Amino acid sequence: MEKILIVDDNPAILDALSLLLEIHGFDVVTASNPFEAIQAVQYQRIALVIQDMNFTADTTSGEEGKELFYALRDINPHLPIILITAWTELSTAVELVKAGAADYLPKPWDDAKLLTCVNNLIELGKAKQQNETFTRHQQERDASVQQANLVGLVYKSTAMEHIVNLAIQVAKSDISVLITGPNGSGKERIAQIIQANSLLADKPFITVNAGALPSELIEAELFGAEAGAYTGITKQRIGRFEAADGGTLFLDEIGNLPLSGQMKLLRILQTGEFERLGSTQTRKVNVRVISATNEDLSHAIKTGQFREDLYYRLNVIELNLPSLAHRPDDILALVAHFLPERTLSLSTEKALLAHSWPGNVRELENACKRAGVLKPTGVIELADFGLQVETNSPSQTRAEPNKQEIELAMREYKGVIAKVARHFGLSRQALYRRLDKFKIEY
Repeated sequence: MEKILIVDDNPAILDALSLLLEIHGFDVVTASNPFEAIQAVQYQRIALVIQDMNFTADTTSGEEGKELFYALRDINPHLPIILITAWTELSTAVELVKAGAADYLPKPWDDAKLLTCVNNLIELGKAKQQNETFTRHQQERDASVQQANLVGLVYKSTAMEHIVNLAIQVAKSDISVLITGPNGSGKERIAQIIQANSLLADKPFITVNAGALPSELIEAELFGAEAGAYTGITKQRIGRFEAADGGTLFLDEIGNLPLSGQMKLLRILQTGEFERLGSTQTRKVNVRVISATNEDLSHAIKTGQFREDLYYRLNVIELNLPSLAHRPDDILALVAHFLPERTLSLSTEKALLAHSWPGNVRELENACKRAGVLKPTGVIELADFGLQVETNSPSQTRAEPNKQEIELAMREYKGVIAKVARHFGLSRQALYRRLDKFKIEY
């Protein structure tokens, strides 16, 4: 319930306004003089003030109300204040409205107009507060990212911004993290960001492709082996967990680990204890585990291909990376990174944005390397990338344009709104809304 402060030296006015506002669901606080009003604003959460302009008998100058107005604004610059009086000169009211007063109403007031004004100002105040909170959080996140070590990650999309913010946030803890997403989307880079921004940044970061481990060597690879433990091993071997002791172990392609390996992995995740192959001595390590997979582990659990208890050990926090096709704002930023100081034709940029990139960032990087070799100088064209880009027929439904596509079209049509709108099949008003949404100048 929003709390409204009414300031007036006339008890009848206080009672009338209090009754009106309380009937309509507001919590009301009253003050009969400026001192009480200032105390209320200082020590209570006041959403709006309705104040008189004169508080001394036979005073009609409005100077008292003016002083109170500025005193309240000093306490809370965003506090909406409605001025209400029978005596104040119009010039004083206009001056205070210019100084930030929300509105000015004469006595006797119109109940309907006063309630409309109050409701509008309350809603506006809530919107401003939400916007300020969002802006503050965004600035805090931006500051956090600026101070963070992003290990060379390049991105512009809000989807990746969200992932990076989460990675930086979870980096400060020691909980297990599961990174999911298609092959080539950057899962290992996110794991590196977590390590680089954690308290373990200067500790070992050991990577192992769990899906590539031969089933007969899983135990030796992960936990180590003593000399003679199996044919061909002539000296002691340190396992990956032991090598990562005190630091981080990144288990890539965990979804492809066979069930026999999953069972062996579960124990060390639970207790930190293990034995080297060929040894009965129990050892203990302190390792943070980050795992990654392109598999649907929930489905693998249902089909019996992945242990549910292991899944919950690995998946305390999940970071799901979208495919490159679902974050097109990153495409040209990555191209500029892979091909620095090179120029692409406008049609090439449009084609790269239209490509589905099934191989994600890895495919894009390889295509850029190819283009850089085949066209060492001059403007790079689509053929240099060696891509097969499907073109949609006019009868197909046009997808919602993203920021990059709109910026390209604005450049192609030299900012002519009618042509850009026609290009996307939008009305001019619809295009204007998208330009404002993406903060594109026009």
